[in-house]
Amino acid sequence: MAKVPKPEELLSGISYKPPEKGWMAVKPDLRPGTYVNAASAKWLKFLDYPFPRDWSVADEDWKLPPNWREIVLEGMEDRLARFRSLKVFFDICVRCGACADKCHFFLGTGDPKNMPVLRAELMRSVYKRYFTVAGRVLGEVAGARDLDEQVLREWFSYLHQCTICRRCSLFCPYGIDMAEMTILGRELLSSVGLNIEWAAASVGSCYEKGSHIGATPQAYKDMIDFLAEENERITGVTTEVTYNRKGAEILFVVPSGDYFADPGSYTMMGYLLLFKYLDLDYTMSTYAAEGGNFGWFISHEMGKRLNAKIYEEAKRLKVKWIMGGECGHMWRICNQYMPTYYGQPVDFLEEPVSPITGTRFENAKTHKMVHISEFTADLIHHGKLKLDPRRNAHIKLTFHDSCNTSRGMGIFEEPRYIIKSVLPEENFVEMPPHTIRERTFCCGSSAALNADEFMETRMKGGLPRATAVQYVAEKYGVNHLGCICALDRATLPTLVNYWVPGMEVTGITELVGNALVFDDEIDRDMDLRDRELVYPIVKGEAGEETEEAGMEAAEAPEAEEGE
Repeated sequence: MAKVPKPEELLSGISYKPPEKGWMAVKPDLRPGTYVNAASAKWLKFLDYPFPRDWSVADEDWKLPPNWREIVLEGMEDRLARFRSLKVFFDICVRCGACADKCHFFLGTGDPKNMPVLRAELMRSVYKRYFTVAGRVLGEVAGARDLDEQVLREWFSYLHQCTICRRCSLFCPYGIDMAEMTILGRELLSSVGLNIEWAAASVGSCYEKGSHIGATPQAYKDMIDFLAEENERITGVTTEVTYNRKGAEILFVVPSGDYFADPGSYTMMGYLLLFKYLDLDYTMSTYAAEGGNFGWFISHEMGKRLNAKIYEEAKRLKVKWIMGGECGHMWRICNQYMPTYYGQPVDFLEEPVSPITGTRFENAKTHKMVHISEFTADLIHHGKLKLDPRRNAHIKLTFHDSCNTSRGMGIFEEPRYIIKSVLPEENFVEMPPHTIRERTFCCGSSAALNADEFMETRMKGGLPRATAVQYVAEKYGVNHLGCICALDRATLPTLVNYWVPGMEVTGITELVGNALVFDDEIDRDMDLRDRELVYPIVKGEAGEETEEAGMEAAEAPEAEEGE
């Protein structure tokens, strides 16, 4: 891993001063710490991807195939024909600059080519040169340029400084989606064997063994069983899990981050406690052991391959519907790509209905999947959970709207409703309005960019998010950052440890697990992380300490009219 400068050194190196040269004349600075390593040949061979070879980003010779230019241009022509949106996005941008300062990578690096408008121009200039009359005739005067190896290096550098978060599209008056262009640009890079190791290794592991971490079915089961044992040790409640059970009502699918490492493992413990409390009829699959989809970060084709296994397993197990854990891009794919990825209606599944409340999740008519936050918020709304928020009194929380679940599918209120139900009222603090909900800043490490060798740029890209967290930490004493995305739970701890030391990262279902009150539980004095519980003293009307007054905080917030 390249040495990461100290925070003050990183901040001092950020400049928004325009460069002296025009952008076409400035070559990409590919130095250690600013790029993700090239994909190993073994993964591309296994995935049957073109031109597998061992090469290094730092080398002058990238060992490109002799006809690489023809391959890229033919690929662009193909995508212009198949994706009408790509040509529309290329043609309608008026360079108004509304997106210029909206990208976290531009704010964190000061590099003009990280402005979404200019990042798109890296590809648009090639489109103009080869696919428009003005570009062919006028060349650079019309903003066109030849496709050469320097251009390819720019694409590799800057298309891997985009986390596909779509914050820029929120502010674009024409709704241009830089994320779509990034994905298609990465497809073109992949067509000549230019992939990154972090994505290819994760996809290869998932394709071979079912999860991005390469866990075997036995290891998957062992990890979850261990977390179930931890639940029993801490709470006295046995949270047994069934695997590959045919005829269960629900197939529950989680990202590997929820059973592989902390802090996601605590969220997994929360799932198991919640389902035990409900006596939910569910099963987990050792085949569909990964809800996340790193294939989407390489190409639509690879995303489609990995997406299919979840629905094929649901069909094999004959479940009624699918519930998914706290994962961001799993839900973006589910909501925006599922009908075309799977290629046929999933009519072998039913429209999801909660077996506990009877609520019909009409938003899941097409893909037949319900997000755990939707499911849990509905339970609380109907008074189906006994919760004691005092068990989270040691947690003062702010909430990070994960890009894919917020901008990607509109989950804003459900997690906040849950948080307000499982925390003492004064223990939830929002970050500044321009940094949350639709305008939320990205973690800076998504889209397969959470590699250690990329750490310097990751810390720069995450600076806007970290700055908002630092603000509420210093002003309100916030000590936990909550989210409903496994990739965020994997990347945010590194980010906040760098910029806001002492900040903890947590999933929301972990807080539910802390707050749940079971009839047969042991006397709880630890949370799911083995930290001592600290109950606040609540005074009664006469100034006396009362157990009843303390339990008032356990009541869920009343639903607003129309909910």
